[in-house]
Amino acid sequence: MRTGQILCPTDFSETASHALQYAIEMANFYQVGFRLLHVVEQPIGDESFQILAITPEELAQNMEAEAAEKMQKILADLNSDLTIETVVRRGDPVEQIINEAQESEAGMIVIASHGRSGLAHFLHNNVAEAVANKAACPVLVVK
Repeated sequence: MRTGQILCPTDFSETASHALQYAIEMANFYQVGFRLLHVVEQPIGDESFQILAITPEELAQNMEAEAAEKMQKILADLNSDLTIETVVRRGDPVEQIINEAQESEAGMIVIASHGRSGLAHFLHNNVAEAVANKAACPVLVVK
């Protein structure tokens, strides 16, 4: 952990912003690199039943561009001397987070948990839990 960079996935939520602060604090403490990741899920649609005026591919590209803008805003608001890289990937969030951690040789993943419980826990994918179970490196889950 002490030499590998910190990977912080974000969905731009308030909880993810809270996790980002922990990630930055740890990166500063260990003096390691920092990578901010956002995963755009591939829009699902069948062109023959398309209602939108754009294709799923165009929609995904627009979502990626918007994510890149949000990430640049986050970087502008940060007060840090860290080297920060931003990455936007497309696909399944759990799979892409794990792939990014492996490819970048992350020393730790810092990820937000949305703290769902009860029925909501069963109805929504728990990305943080799946990442914690599949990651090869330590994972800090922040509430």
